[in-house]
Amino acid sequence: MANAGQQPPHEPVAPPAHIPAMQRALDNPFLLLFLGVTIPTVFYILWGLIELTQMPIAK
Repeated sequence: MANAGQQPPHEPVAPPAHIPAMQRALDNPFLLLFLGVTIPTVFYILWGLIELTQMPIAK
């Protein structure tokens, strides 16, 4: 009972593996929220500007 209440020595912990950039981006909810609002907004603004440039000029 010499080792009673003692934990065995731990093995050295390896450094964390490299996390891919896409996984880090998809794990960030605020980035996903920002992109989910920004991309459709920019798309619809551009679509509206294209529609305006294609309208015939009134006489």
